[in-house]
Amino acid sequence: MDRKIFILVVEDELEVMEALVNDLEQFEGYFPIESANSSEEAKQVVEDIYAAGNEIGLVLCDHVMPGQNGVDFLIELQTNNQQHNAKKVLVTGQAGLEDTIQAINNAQLDHYIAKPWTKEQLEEVVTAQLTNYIMAQRYNPMQYMMILDSVRLLEYMRTHKITDH
Repeated sequence: MDRKIFILVVEDELEVMEALVNDLEQFEGYFPIESANSSEEAKQVVEDIYAAGNEIGLVLCDHVMPGQNGVDFLIELQTNNQQHNAKKVLVTGQAGLEDTIQAINNAQLDHYIAKPWTKEQLEEVVTAQLTNYIMAQRYNPMQYMMILDSVRLLEYMRTHKITDH
């Protein structure tokens, strides 16, 4: 498969962004990681990824950032036909109930991780969401067996016709 599936981390605090990226390094051989420290920068990264013929499988996004907040950014992604399939995870310690409900209802939020997180918790969520993405896009899951949820992927292969894209 020539098309790459990216993980996008959107976080304005450099130390937190580095911690997220470090905790995700096991996925990088299969899913390149890009990061942005604002919604505006993230929009440019998204544009560049799709312009290069690639796609985003997962977005991990903080809520409170300068400029556009994370929930509004995720809602914007959801309304874009090209990008709405990406799995969306809000990683924050500051989103209130109203913001979280808005993200769930309008951005099709797939998961919420409260800060601080554990590496194991993050890996579990990322594995589940990327597994969901591969199955939802009907990609051949064989190349992801070593990194994603192989039990779910095998069951998926057993019950679905797989295309090679």
